[in-house]
Amino acid sequence: QVQLEESGGGSVQAGDSLKLSCTFSTRPFSRSVEAWFRQAPGKEREFVALVRWHGGSALYADSVKGRFTISKDNPSNILYLQMNNLQPEDTAVYYCAGGSQYTSDRSAYEYWGQGTQVTVAS
Repeated sequence: QVQLEESGGGSVQAGDSLKLSCTFSTRPFSRSVEAWFRQAPGKEREFVALVRWHGGSALYADSVKGRFTISKDNPSNILYLQMNNLQPEDTAVYYCAGGSQYTSDRSAYEYWGQGTQVTVAS
């Protein structure tokens, strides 16, 4: 069973930056896909970004394109989400996830972290 653990959340002001980390307990297999999702209070969990563990282009939600960057440290089994120019609407619990399909559909992801809170004040 793969375990994922997020860190790096916090409370910031609009325009600030944060970098989230997600540590995988075991190395993702070669064709796996790793992603970030987020869930704001009263809303459904939504896709943020994804990347293949062993290369290929990333995919971003339109709402974060140009502000967020997904990356990974393969030797350390860590997935990152660099978030710049944060806005109040980015306030949510952020989750990392792992699966085998290159998709923004959350139902396709098999492994999830427990989430980390990001709060952006105006």
